[in-house]
Amino acid sequence: MSITLPSNSKMLTSDFIFGVATASFQIEGATTTDNRLPSIWDTFCATPGKVKGADNGDIACDHYHRWEKDILLIKDLGVDAYRLSIAWPRVMDEKGEANQAGLNFYRNLLKKLKAEGLTVFVTLYHWDLPQHLEDKGGWLNRETAYQFKHYADLVTKELAEWVDSWATFNEPFCAAILGYELGIHAPGLSEPKYGRQAAHHILLAHGLALPVIRKNAPESQVGIVLNMNRSYAASEKSEDQFACLMRETLDNQFFIEPLMKGQYPQLLNTVAPQYLPTILPGDMDIIAQPIDFLGMNFYTCNHNAYDTDALFKDVKNSDTVEYTDIGWEIAPHALKDLLVNLHQQYKLPPIYITENGAACADDIIDGEINDEQRIRYLDGHINAVHQAIEAGVDIRGYFAWSLMDNFEWAEGYSKRFGLTYVDYNTQERTIKHSGHAYRALLNSRPF
Repeated sequence: MSITLPSNSKMLTSDFIFGVATASFQIEGATTTDNRLPSIWDTFCATPGKVKGADNGDIACDHYHRWEKDILLIKDLGVDAYRLSIAWPRVMDEKGEANQAGLNFYRNLLKKLKAEGLTVFVTLYHWDLPQHLEDKGGWLNRETAYQFKHYADLVTKELAEWVDSWATFNEPFCAAILGYELGIHAPGLSEPKYGRQAAHHILLAHGLALPVIRKNAPESQVGIVLNMNRSYAASEKSEDQFACLMRETLDNQFFIEPLMKGQYPQLLNTVAPQYLPTILPGDMDIIAQPIDFLGMNFYTCNHNAYDTDALFKDVKNSDTVEYTDIGWEIAPHALKDLLVNLHQQYKLPPIYITENGAACADDIIDGEINDEQRIRYLDGHINAVHQAIEAGVDIRGYFAWSLMDNFEWAEGYSKRFGLTYVDYNTQERTIKHSGHAYRALLNSRPF
């Protein structure tokens, strides 16, 4: 089983980047090493009932101690680029001053990645907010946006030399809505009004940090990473069509429209004003500053029926479709639909698919992991990217999620997304059949 693209695909030219991605809390472990501060995810993991299996990030993939071998693993997969994130609690103390021990870890890691010829994409915030800032209100506190600006200033001053691309945030939707409105992620708050205000402060933090990063890293690209699922109506009924519109507006447009147009979706003013945050004068101009790229994380789609209270509710696809081990529908056509739709709505900057992958029920048998479903998933979605490019969308790269199995947030270690299998008892890494298939695709390129 293989991953193949049409021979004339622009994705097979040297201008297109293929990579793998990870996030700090999911792989590093070493949560108390070298003066690292506690994060909201350390606290969340320690709260009974929040994470499956009472799992935590204390060891994870022990990447903090095994990073040199992990770089060899990245090289072994034949990719052009590596996307990682910086752990805010690892690089600063409570006074906001540099923690050189933590910075040295990233400095050594980044230097080695560059020495190996890899293009380096760094995300400044992949959800691990320092707990001491959450104690002061976290993303509900406007001051946290200014603290982020300070953090971005410090990190980019220290590390810009070895970074090709900076993303301010990964998935503001998840950080804000799952963390502050639905309580599924850290910090575990579940107040309807909290989510959108947290989201606004995250977008504000992004805008505040942009000029600082540009000043410190004039050679690097700067952008942000959004996650989107394509929304579909459960039926042709007008109320289900409306439900789909509301889901699309709240999940997707709420996050991209401020960046592209300097406003929240106008529909909300009349239909659902309770979803609009408190905005201070000048905020939207800060948020809507131009970005060099937009990162897009995509995994699945959703189907929506009308709900009297919530306006929409998730329903299972009525067609016979395939689902991954985490219960997400496999829908590569939805990725193409999403990208083309956004291209039609906005004047988009260049796009990178910064995460795309599948959780599969992987078993290691005789030293091999035959993850056929993941190979089919990757083949379908990589070809969907090709089709979107053919339709006129400017897409410059694709990152598979993930380099290796890791801590999957509220799912703990129960779900495996990696191209590489991790035995958490021994920390042994074994490249899965999907990793070999991905490498074969990259090695097939004519340059």
